[in-house]
Amino acid sequence: MKVKKEHLILAVLIVVLSLYVYFRRQDRTQYELPVLQEVPVSEIVKIQIAKAQGPMIALERKDEGWVLLPEKYPADQGKVTVMLETLRNLTLSALISESKSYERYGLGKEDRISVKAWTGDGLKRDFEIGREAPSFQHTFVKIDGDGRVFHARENLKVRFDQSVDDLRDKSVLSLDPTAVDTIELHDGKTSLHLTRMQDPVGESAAQESWESQGGQVEDAVVSELLSVLSNLKCRTFLYDQKKDDFRDPLYAVTLRGTKEHSLALYAKEEKNPNDYPALSSQNESPFLLPEHQAGRIMLSLERFFKPS
Repeated sequence: MKVKKEHLILAVLIVVLSLYVYFRRQDRTQYELPVLQEVPVSEIVKIQIAKAQGPMIALERKDEGWVLLPEKYPADQGKVTVMLETLRNLTLSALISESKSYERYGLGKEDRISVKAWTGDGLKRDFEIGREAPSFQHTFVKIDGDGRVFHARENLKVRFDQSVDDLRDKSVLSLDPTAVDTIELHDGKTSLHLTRMQDPVGESAAQESWESQGGQVEDAVVSELLSVLSNLKCRTFLYDQKKDDFRDPLYAVTLRGTKEHSLALYAKEEKNPNDYPALSSQNESPFLLPEHQAGRIMLSLERFFKPS
């Protein structure tokens, strides 16, 4: 009798374990993660980012770079490259919820960031970004056509939660200092004209120097100014003003050589007390330069001369 009881218990355990294995297998099948096909970076031609707050952002590939539509502002290539790599490698790592309670994951209408990307063959990425997961190594996302919430690898929000100004290329003046032959400076009252000279040293070398009718020039000061201007980036652009709105600069620089470049800085405005509005011949938009940056450009004209 005892043996029969043990056999019965064993049979029940076998049935229970078999059912457990079966339903576990069914459960894994039910929660199988979508596999997103990799999209080569070189094939992506357009990116669209939409949020409840602010205008939709559209980026389009142009020649070797990217522009922001519809104005065709040059985009920051570094930030676009990060986006492209994220779009290429988008990977779902876990199923988080099937409840469709999106607000708790930052995927409600007011919080989500919608991202789409196209290749020449059409729409290849369409997903929504929510908040960061507690691990800070994942982001809650939702894929178009699938109501579930997933974990995606890495922090995607910081890469796509951008404004138009965030994504613009902040370069406003770029030049080769060695290609500049003359510099004209105007501080609002007085002008200074500097000319590059070549002083022979030995038979094959030449030392660059500058001259002015006003006296002997401090070559190091000129070199420092050209260094600042050679790769000048602004803090932000001004979208509510145009170039024609600015008159009578506080300080102006004109550089001539193989090409001509100009930069003009204007009086501070009450709404931006720590920045100088400025215009550049290389950019159609007015922009702001911080005080510390403007101070390296708006030098006293006396600084360019050696002490007598």
